[in-house]
Amino acid sequence: MNTSNLPQSMTNRNYAIIGTGAIGGFYGGKLQKAGTEVHFLLNTDYEYVRDNGLLISSTDGDFNLEKVNAYNQVQEMPPCDVVVVALKTTQNHLLPQLLPPLLKDNTIIVLLQNGLGSEDYIAEFLPNHPIIGGLCFICAYKVKPGHISHLDYGTITLAEYSANGQPAGITENMRLIAGDFAAAKIPIILNEDLILTRWKKLVWNVPYNGLSVILNAQTSELMANPHTRHLAEDLMREVVAGAAACGRIISEDFIAKMLDHTEKMKPYLTSMKLDGDRGNPLEVEAILGNPLRIAKLAGVDLPRMWMLYQQLKFIDAQNTQLQ
Repeated sequence: MNTSNLPQSMTNRNYAIIGTGAIGGFYGGKLQKAGTEVHFLLNTDYEYVRDNGLLISSTDGDFNLEKVNAYNQVQEMPPCDVVVVALKTTQNHLLPQLLPPLLKDNTIIVLLQNGLGSEDYIAEFLPNHPIIGGLCFICAYKVKPGHISHLDYGTITLAEYSANGQPAGITENMRLIAGDFAAAKIPIILNEDLILTRWKKLVWNVPYNGLSVILNAQTSELMANPHTRHLAEDLMREVVAGAAACGRIISEDFIAKMLDHTEKMKPYLTSMKLDGDRGNPLEVEAILGNPLRIAKLAGVDLPRMWMLYQQLKFIDAQNTQLQ
């Protein structure tokens, strides 16, 4: 369901952004620009953003937020109606400490994260709060502290978590979030099935995040070479096979759509490639490890993904040893 026809009215809901990197900074910045009360949790950028605000360079139009609600301690933030988790999944072990101080009785948690498994993890220690998965199709990166560059795309697909793994449908919580984002001119799509939605995002994330690290390449280079383009397509088909083993069917047309989008995309270094270059932990488990294990339990082996996973684990271990 596309939300282009939703009323774009101002909201009384306040938002907390956990993780003000490229994703959290861009979408949180857009929400604040539209008049929403937003509170940003930062780490290394805290003092700079507190004193100078956020600068967003965007294909949608540049803007500067000279003053933002910036924090480096979650205990100093107010409880919020919506908490947006924009951390890398490698930092999810921090969430049992970060989330509870921000919650009201009916707070909605929105995960703008890659891979599989994060909603299940949060539901284990916060079983009574609605959890919405948000899949971002966007090219954006942090230029320097307080400065985020948005190169292309920007749509978020929302789907609500259900403990039984069945599609939750289009819920009222999703409509509320979609209305706030629509008011901020953030394109939103609402999907009924979170698991299907996450597997579909993996169709792109597995080949391009993984191969960009292994082959030291940006998306345009992977698409320009016939061998790597073919390998990316083969990896996409393995993701589709993994989804099918879990009862989620992804059409052949979707693979063609992802290849076409990537071919038209501006030259882009993926988030995993940027993490690898900076010596940061890689999101190997969320993007490859968890899908591989889930498919294995369903009786399906994914050999190309398995090899990519093993290679990335080697590089990730090397990065860890250098820290």
